[in-house]
Amino acid sequence: MDIATVIGLLLGMILVTGSIFIGGGGMGPFLNVPSIMITVGGTGSALLINFPLKNLLGVWGVVRKCFNSTLPSPDAIIKQFSEMAQVARGQGMLALEERLPEIHDDFMKRGLELLLGGSSKEVIESLLEIEVQCIEQRHQMGKKIFEAMAAAAPAFGMIGTLIGLVQMLRTLDDPSQIGVGMATALLTTLYGALIANLFCIPLAGKLENRSQEEVLVRHLMIAGITGLVEGLPPRALEERLLAFLAPSLRPAENESLAA
Repeated sequence: MDIATVIGLLLGMILVTGSIFIGGGGMGPFLNVPSIMITVGGTGSALLINFPLKNLLGVWGVVRKCFNSTLPSPDAIIKQFSEMAQVARGQGMLALEERLPEIHDDFMKRGLELLLGGSSKEVIESLLEIEVQCIEQRHQMGKKIFEAMAAAAPAFGMIGTLIGLVQMLRTLDDPSQIGVGMATALLTTLYGALIANLFCIPLAGKLENRSQEEVLVRHLMIAGITGLVEGLPPRALEERLLAFLAPSLRPAENESLAA
C-alpha cells in the first residue's frame, strides 16, 4: 500500500471540507445536483467520446498501482540474481529450475523459463523488451485518461458557470431565483477545479512515477537474465545490475569497487 497517495487524498479532502465547516453553514450550500450533473456527467461524456470503452474499463487496473505496488525492490532483485549466478556457476544452469517456485514476479519467472528452455540471449531480450513496451503503453493510456479528465472537468465547470449566469440574468426581476443561478454558476467551477487538481492531475503524476519505477525494475531483470545467459560471475553480474541504481542507492562497498 502506497501510504503517501492515501494520505495525500485524505488530507486534501479533509482540508477542503474542514475549511467549509469552519466558514459556517455546513456542506448543504456546497451540494448542488445540477452542478454535479454538469461537471461529473459532462466529464464522463467527454471521456466516452475520447476513448474506447474497453480502455476506460481497463484503466482501474492501472490506477491500482497508485495505491498498491507489488514490485520487488531493486536491492532484492540484485540479491536474487547474485545468488542465481552462484548456483549456475557451481551447479550448472539447469539447477536454477529449482529456484523457480521462489520467484513470485511473473515477468522475471517468464524470463528465467525462457533461459532454461534454451532460448538465446537475443530472443529473451527481444521478447521481454516487447512486454516492457506493452506495460509502458498501458500506463500511458491510464495517464492520458486522467489528463483528459483534468482538462475536461474545469471546462465543464466553466460551461456550468455560463449556464448559471444565463439563468441568473433571465431572472433578475425575481430576486428569489438569482441565488439558484449563482449557486450553479459558482459550484460547477468549484467542482471542476477540485476534480482536476485534487484527483486527476496528482493521480496522473503518480501513474507516471509508477511507470518509470516498473520500467526500471523490468530492465534490471532483463539485464540480470541476459547476464546469466552470458555466464557472468556473481560479482560481475552484481556490478552490472548496480549500474542501474543511482550512486546514492548503491552500497558503499560497491561504490568503492566501481570507482
